[in-house]
Amino acid sequence: MTAYFQRQLVDYVEYHRDPWNCAMHVQGILLLFLGATLPLSMWPVSLFGAPTTMATLLALPVLIYWLVLDLPIGLAIAGVAVLLLSAAALIVGYAGVAGVWVTTAVLIVVGVASQIVGHQVFERRQPALVDNPTHLLLGPMFVMAKLFIALGFRHDLAAIIGPTAQLAPSRASLSVDDR
Repeated sequence: MTAYFQRQLVDYVEYHRDPWNCAMHVQGILLLFLGATLPLSMWPVSLFGAPTTMATLLALPVLIYWLVLDLPIGLAIAGVAVLLLSAAALIVGYAGVAGVWVTTAVLIVVGVASQIVGHQVFERRQPALVDNPTHLLLGPMFVMAKLFIALGFRHDLAAIIGPTAQLAPSRASLSVDDR
């Protein structure tokens, strides 16, 4: 983990304390990535003689950035990106141009709405990228870091982000002893 990544996480976590906001971010980030890459997946290009799409070509710099910030998390995100880019290729293969654009619009609207609801309803705070636009690229790293912590893989990240928040126990109990 780079010192820069560590500093960015310390700042980012202040905007993402509520577990429901984090859940909304998982959904929103996945939908926004797919929505952003979907129309670019219709544009074939050649990369060093290998056929690919503009979506893959434009995703490479940010994937490299994430790998530099933290190799294990970057590799995990790259794996998810491969799945999402494959999903985009499937959608492009089966949907017409109009279908791709309608799907893109829906994905982006729902993805952005997820982020807004997460911050307004659950966090009751403006999104982190309003104060620091570089946080736009930190969201996927934060979400993957939370997953790594939940799986018990990264204690160094848990010290920065904190353990994954547990939902509060229900006030209603089926146990007679609790009454």
